Amino acid sequence: MAAVRTKGEAVLKVLILGGTTEATALARRLAGHDRIDAAVSLAGRTKNPALPPLPTRIGGFGGVEGLATYLEAEGIQAVIDATHPFADQISANAAAACARRSVPLRLLTRAPWVAGEGDRWIGSPDMATAAQALRGLGEGVFLTIGRQEVAAFEAVPDKRYLIRAVDPPEPMPALPRATLILDRGPFTVEAEVALMRKHDIDVVVSKNSGGAATDAKLEAARRLGLPVVMVERPAGNGVQELHGVDAAVAWLEGMA
Repeated sequence: MAAVRTKGEAVLKVLILGGTTEATALARRLAGHDRIDAAVSLAGRTKNPALPPLPTRIGGFGGVEGLATYLEAEGIQAVIDATHPFADQISANAAAACARRSVPLRLLTRAPWVAGEGDRWIGSPDMATAAQALRGLGEGVFLTIGRQEVAAFEAVPDKRYLIRAVDPPEPMPALPRATLILDRGPFTVEAEVALMRKHDIDVVVSKNSGGAATDAKLEAARRLGLPVVMVERPAGNGVQELHGVDAAVAWLEGMA
């Protein structure tokens, strides 16, 4: 049963920058908390997001200045950045805005995936380099990178692409042999193996997002002996990381 706040009791006002399963899990833990008054902000890039069980705003803040103004106006006392590991712009804005307003900030993120025995990973610093790495790796390419950066693969248009995303790319990339699948994880290893076999996949392209929702594709690639072009995470902003909702709750409760 959720705790009930005593009237007039001081609470810690918290902003969660969301959009991930970790953000939603944290929101569930904080809903009705007796000492923490949390709200969630979503960037609005997904058309039909799964809304968390907390007050939620959707849309950007207007850069560092806009976010800093929001923090001050709302009396935010702590921020949890639980955005996607590749949402580097909002994370940079959060770091700058929180520093400007002296608001404590932590990054709630998934530990990155690490290549294991049997993996054939090709590391890549960015999407443009990942596209060029496809040359000589076979015809069938499985893009599991979301919808926002698929245009980078127009540089290698002769491949046969299978694109999986939650929402369709806008606009669709100029790839003459592309198939689009709209789906949301988590996925099973068996289903991923079947999908890759059905579409004659020769190579998988992935962001190193970490977490369990989409890691089945890596096990499937391992079983099928397929190479994975792995795009590494952007450089961080020096913000201390928390790995797990328990750690985030403990940090917040330590200030409440």
